[in-house]
Amino acid sequence: MKIIRSFSSKVGGGLSQFGGVHGTRTTPGNAKLWRAKPLLRREGDKVFKTGTEAANLLLNEAIRREDVSSTPFVSQWSLLTQSLAVVFDRMPKYAWIMKQLLEPERSITFRVAWIDDSGVSRVNRGYRIQYSSALGPYEGGLAFSPRVNLSLLKAAALDTTFRNALSHKALGGAYGGADFNPYTKSETEIQRFCQSYMTELAKYIGPDTDLPGLGEGVTNVEIGYMYGQYKRINHHCGQVGKGLMWGGSPVHVKAHGYGIAYFAKKMLEDKGQSLEGKKCIITGSHYVALALAEKLLQFGAIPLTFSDPSGFVYEPNGFDAGKLKTIEKLKNERGASVGRYIIASTSAKFNEPSPNIFDIPCDFVFTTSAALPITESDISSLASKGCKGIIEGGGLGALSTDGLAAAKKRSMLLAPARATSVGAVIFNGMEMEADPLKPGETIDSRVEAATDVVFEEVKRTAKEFNTRGDLHVGANIAAFLKVADAMFLHGSV
Repeated sequence: MKIIRSFSSKVGGGLSQFGGVHGTRTTPGNAKLWRAKPLLRREGDKVFKTGTEAANLLLNEAIRREDVSSTPFVSQWSLLTQSLAVVFDRMPKYAWIMKQLLEPERSITFRVAWIDDSGVSRVNRGYRIQYSSALGPYEGGLAFSPRVNLSLLKAAALDTTFRNALSHKALGGAYGGADFNPYTKSETEIQRFCQSYMTELAKYIGPDTDLPGLGEGVTNVEIGYMYGQYKRINHHCGQVGKGLMWGGSPVHVKAHGYGIAYFAKKMLEDKGQSLEGKKCIITGSHYVALALAEKLLQFGAIPLTFSDPSGFVYEPNGFDAGKLKTIEKLKNERGASVGRYIIASTSAKFNEPSPNIFDIPCDFVFTTSAALPITESDISSLASKGCKGIIEGGGLGALSTDGLAAAKKRSMLLAPARATSVGAVIFNGMEMEADPLKPGETIDSRVEAATDVVFEEVKRTAKEFNTRGDLHVGANIAAFLKVADAMFLHGSV
């Protein structure tokens, strides 16, 4: 792991070894030669003259391969290629690397058979999408949810590849899961399912190969069951709190939520503002949302909402530390909905004053769940009520393509999930084994330091590519160049 880490640090800023920013430093006419090559050879050679043309060619190819134009992967790919058009303009050869990223290195689909409490045989579909190992072992979460499908996980794996690249850790990207709903199952059914799922997944993961992690519907409990089965069928000794899948006991899970808050704090301070007194909508109510709310309270902000598939709960005067503990206790019960919180609060409202959470007046929106996409109409509603920015913090990011365009048009402050999620990456189990917290070091200090590094890199990259202040574009370009520079060394593989 240490050898890989030192290698990736050299690769991360190594544009000079490939001809500098414009790709022409060592080979005169290099950019022109690349543009003369066909980017695609389907139904005739397809070349491009501008970065936008290259981006459109790559998007059309993704649509052709996915068969439809509205899948999660195509949406994710569209946002990425639009951001990278300026890179393809300056350095055309990078369009060929992006073409390789159209497909993951490996897509694994398998049957998960298990027995329910009635003794009936049940079958679900399991997945693991190992997208890129250019920078290190695959790493990424697992999701157990009825909405899981191949396109969603492919998009999540691509996103994780770039998210991990931004973290400066020697990690590739992957994502997996199953179309299984743990919130409607008993504890014994969950254990049986996890053991069956891991029996197959264990063939493809390991400390130096692939590092699965937490995700939607996959909590400490599911991780514990899966790690136990992995240890059972492999010659592997448990190390509680570190190593593969944290030895079945994830530690520092609040780091993800803390990182979102620290990134928002840094972004506002860069604009001469602060979170003090700001009213904040939070989507989601899992451990990430709760940790985010805890940190926002410490920064003087006012969390107003939490949500889940049943709806959202709204505190007009905000959640204080006591109310936060109440909802945290509630959500620790498997399957409990946020709506139950109104029993414990006389001021709280459930799905009011409007059924749309984005109709609530606020200063900022923090998203920890992509289940509530923010559309163009949502942006209009938020802006009309004084919202100044959107901070994405979970999964693929909540802003839809039209929502992102509308938010940029209104000059809202925008923080991409790819950059705000660094807290989750730096406390991966293998990282905890290789680089545990030092005496006197805290979760906060490590997360804040890592977040500062990511923010400055994203900001600097956006400026370098003439998109000053656009953190979405800056994050996409910075992450892509790290992965692409390593892929150049590996050839066409």
